[in-house]
Amino acid sequence: MADHVSFEGATVRQADTAARPARERILDTAFRLFYARGPRGVGVDTVIADSGVAKATLYKHFPRKDDLVLAYLDTVDQTWFGQLRAAARDAGDDPRAQLVGMFDALANAARREGYHGCAFINTAAESETGSEVHARTVEHKRVVRAWVTDLARRAGAVDPDLLSRQLTMLIDGGLAVGVLDADPTAPDAAKAAARALIDASCPR
Repeated sequence: MADHVSFEGATVRQADTAARPARERILDTAFRLFYARGPRGVGVDTVIADSGVAKATLYKHFPRKDDLVLAYLDTVDQTWFGQLRAAARDAGDDPRAQLVGMFDALANAARREGYHGCAFINTAAESETGSEVHARTVEHKRVVRAWVTDLARRAGAVDPDLLSRQLTMLIDGGLAVGVLDADPTAPDAAKAAARALIDASCPR
């Protein structure tokens, strides 16, 4: 078995687990299992067994399974959103270039070992509408879209909200295609489509 698992730009190490604090070991195990199988497909007993902690220890840190799922989503959020922003920054100071550049994060994510698509879409699909977990997935998408909307506004988009929705739909679609057919050209196609949308929406 590989010593790590990756998701949307994040890599969780499985080595030297015994040397790390119990909470960190529990989270690392949950990340690996939840991302590979989905939170619904992984029982708490499996997380306990794989992390090597006592049941009481897990419940001390995470009284409910939902608490563990929310912590998992929080970490994926920090990592994936950080990857998007880093890719945008790497494209330079021009907001138009940043809107295109953020799609490099999509390409990087899809190439990683153990890639299973968007953790938020996957979790939303198996969670109950109105639950805390489902609300957290929606919140992540809302925050990312708000950030893209701000970039679109600074890029001079005629309709920043519309462009943001179009670009985030392209990102989500690219994340899904990476799982469905593992086509290495899909991120490039999404980036090219994004560039065309941006050119049409942001007159110079």
